[in-house]
Amino acid sequence: MKVNRKLMILAVLFLLLCMVMATQYAVTKIPYEYTILHPSDSNIRYIGSDNSSDGKRVIRISGSNTTNVAIKLNLGENLTTNQEMYYSAAFGIVNEEDFEINITHINVSSASFTYMKIWLHGDRDQNANDSMYDNSSVMMWDNTTSVNLSNTTAWTLAPGDGNSSTACVNYTDRANNSFNTTWDEIAHVRYSLNDTNAVSNWSDFVWVQVGLYIPDVVDHFGSHTGTIWMHFAADTFEGDG
Repeated sequence: MKVNRKLMILAVLFLLLCMVMATQYAVTKIPYEYTILHPSDSNIRYIGSDNSSDGKRVIRISGSNTTNVAIKLNLGENLTTNQEMYYSAAFGIVNEEDFEINITHINVSSASFTYMKIWLHGDRDQNANDSMYDNSSVMMWDNTTSVNLSNTTAWTLAPGDGNSSTACVNYTDRANNSFNTTWDEIAHVRYSLNDTNAVSNWSDFVWVQVGLYIPDVVDHFGSHTGTIWMHFAADTFEGDG
């Protein structure tokens, strides 16, 4: 029986191609680990300061404070039209990582108008909307618009020390520039009333001012809810170890 040489060559090429494209399967494994902490004890944590209209911290735990642990802002329960109010220290952000972290931008998701403005600033008890009294402020959100761009840095949190019971004004001298962030048994968050100003790049914390500016005509009466998104960025460098 005479074999067609061309068919033989094609068969050999097909076999070689199958050998080249053969798939290898392997199984290996690597363990992993992470730890879930309370929001006031995490690597980027939130602390309270100002009280809301009910006499409790603006920032507080929503849930059981055991397994269902989530934080929220209660910005008031009896607001009305043609009203302006602000919380100069609605909450604070503290960095506990051992490297600096940049806050880039803030956005707010809501099914309606937020009537809200948000600033980052260093002076806990001053209005960030008035540069005469607080020239450290950076406006981040204006009703429906994110003011600071996502590719810029609005504020830099200095490196932290992993200690959730303190915050530091000048990270180069923690012994003389730290203050306590005390536990609030009612709101179930850490808080501070310390008035030493935060400075971008030097302090491991910053205060967040939230203002509500309700016009004479509103989209609807009743509850207004939404979510504030804080965006962070950090450059971490590989060590020698």
